[in-house]
Amino acid sequence: MKRIVILISGRGSNLKAIVRACASEGWMARVVAVVSNRADAPGLEFARQHGIASAVVDHTGFDTRDSFDTELARVIDGFEPDVIALAGFMRILTDAFVARFEGRLINVHPSLLPAFTGLQTHRRAIEAGCKLAGATVHFVTPTLDHGPIIAQAVVPVLPDDTPHTLSARVLEREHLLYPLAVRWLVQDLLIRDGNVVTHRHGESQLLR
Repeated sequence: MKRIVILISGRGSNLKAIVRACASEGWMARVVAVVSNRADAPGLEFARQHGIASAVVDHTGFDTRDSFDTELARVIDGFEPDVIALAGFMRILTDAFVARFEGRLINVHPSLLPAFTGLQTHRRAIEAGCKLAGATVHFVTPTLDHGPIIAQAVVPVLPDDTPHTLSARVLEREHLLYPLAVRWLVQDLLIRDGNVVTHRHGESQLLR
């Protein structure tokens, strides 16, 4: 039984999608813990309601990013995870932290990487005149939002879109994409060759 730890900073909508998919699809895995850098993150209450262990490592209590990441890693290690999924975790992680969990640490980003790394992705996509936007699940590497791509989902950018409306449609796709990618990882269905990730059985890694 594979063990999944999910890191959040807010409402945890992707956390909820992963937990529900894990249960409904009968994965040989379970979400064993939810860890947040914010004690008031609403996703923590969802974890408690579903009998999932939770922990808070408040970044404001640490003088340096290194010291925060050291404590965060210690807490995560206590849950003995096979997969660590960043789900709206709004902290930039140090190289040492990323190296510690290399191959087990994944993230979902609200753009079609490598386009629009960082923040304000939906506004930037609209201002650039993009006709497609979407989300990407990728392995985390020391370079922000540049890790090997596991899967992507696309949505059209409509003529009257605002960052808010586009964000809402992309998030709907994330809720399908992220659980799918996590399931592939826990089922050992991903082959990573350098920066290229393929599905062992050739399943499409693009959701349209």
